[in-house]
Amino acid sequence: MLLHGWGCNREVWRPLLVTLRPWANITLLDLPGCAPGVELDDPLTLSNLLTAILECSPSKAIFVGWSLGGQLAVELALHAPSRVAAVVTVCSNPLFVAQGRWPGMSADLFHQFCDEVQEDPIEALQRFDTLQVAGSLWPRQLLRRLQKYPREPASKTLLVGLGWLATLDQRESLASVQQPQLHVLAAADTLVPSALHASIVSRLGAVPSGQVKTLQGSSHLMPLDAPGPLAHELRLFVIAAGMFRSGPHTSPELEKREVAASFSRAAAAYDSVARLQRDVGERLLLRLNQWQKQPATVLDLGCGTGFFCTELRLRYPMAQYLGLDIAQGMVKYARERGGVNCDWLVADAEALPLASESVDLVFSSLALQWCCRPEHLFAELARVLRPGGLCVFTSLGPNTLCELRSAWAAVDSHQHVNSFLPTCELVAAAERTPFITMSLESEVFCMKYARVRDLLDELKTLGAHNMNRSRRAGLTSRRALQGMLQAYERLRLQGFLPATYDVIFGVIEKK
Repeated sequence: MLLHGWGCNREVWRPLLVTLRPWANITLLDLPGCAPGVELDDPLTLSNLLTAILECSPSKAIFVGWSLGGQLAVELALHAPSRVAAVVTVCSNPLFVAQGRWPGMSADLFHQFCDEVQEDPIEALQRFDTLQVAGSLWPRQLLRRLQKYPREPASKTLLVGLGWLATLDQRESLASVQQPQLHVLAAADTLVPSALHASIVSRLGAVPSGQVKTLQGSSHLMPLDAPGPLAHELRLFVIAAGMFRSGPHTSPELEKREVAASFSRAAAAYDSVARLQRDVGERLLLRLNQWQKQPATVLDLGCGTGFFCTELRLRYPMAQYLGLDIAQGMVKYARERGGVNCDWLVADAEALPLASESVDLVFSSLALQWCCRPEHLFAELARVLRPGGLCVFTSLGPNTLCELRSAWAAVDSHQHVNSFLPTCELVAAAERTPFITMSLESEVFCMKYARVRDLLDELKTLGAHNMNRSRRAGLTSRRALQGMLQAYERLRLQGFLPATYDVIFGVIEKK
């Protein structure tokens, strides 16, 4: 769980996501009282905010908080210890305003800033941005990057968050936190002085699981200023705490670069053999008939050659169309034939280069089966969809090409057919993702071929040949190939050889 600080929103974490998501299931939140323009349904009190955070959190998580978010993470560990596996604070001070020998922002400067927020919150927030980048090696570039991220206009509700900064005093509480804790400071931070290092160490006392690190070359905006070193420290901390778990797909069976290269090579000839892809996509389009909203932005995720671009634009003529695919060759082909008023992107569905809450409708047909980390995929979909947004998708299940798999199994024990995730893993990942609900249905599509070689040639032309890491290296022997062909022939029915496709139809709704 990544908790941002005062005056920012969850976009501040974006540079870390590419590094963290290969090994961590990330949840991001915009926090009322901290994020400009974000409100809470209940009265905005610290207790209500902590409750709201827990409602959006997994049953147990590592809470990483930057600036004021660090203090919120500590409060959660104190008040809901069963929900907090560990605490990491980043550029955070247990007592933000200096008191006695405790280092922090001077009381006069803090109260002056509070008055500025009261008088003109928009101008005060702009000044706060300059305070955050002070000390950076590249303050101007960092400021431009910070202000590039979308952020609602500042309002006086931010005064509530300033009140928490003024009153929270966790100096004595740090030693009471039973979970592993890491406190990361920045040597060039002008808001949370690096002299705090010794002060926090003294308060941790003999806590064996407590660590304090100070990173050189970073300002207060460490998630933007030094995302690489920060991500490295987070990984080391999780490993040292014994909580680093390699899930079943941490080392995915599919190599994404090979998937992208294969489909890029297939772009020009893809549509000539994509019978199943067209049939399934047209069935998926029918799922949109019951959705009455008019989206402002439509994302065709895994757009391939852009075959469904025309239909989506006819359905939603006023919407901005975004075609996105991991294969550069596919995107190039789609762009050349896609006409005007379309935008095309080369990217991975598990790390979308799109702003949060920027998409109303995601249409994705037979592309998501190439994503091996569904928790990353669903986290990204939850992030980019606007509240009330919809994602309709199809994917392939594990029973796909079962005939071809069994025919190969008759001759050797190697993997010759791509493996796809079962629905139970998709459901489990979706249930762990806040803000979305998902429903799934499965349907069997049976294609018919005169010869096995026709099926193999079609898969090669589509770019969907065997790309599993565990496939056998080198060429298959003629004897093994002949044995497979003979085994497949035994499945012939009414003059044709069947090829089963286990198609999953899914609908995701953003709350």
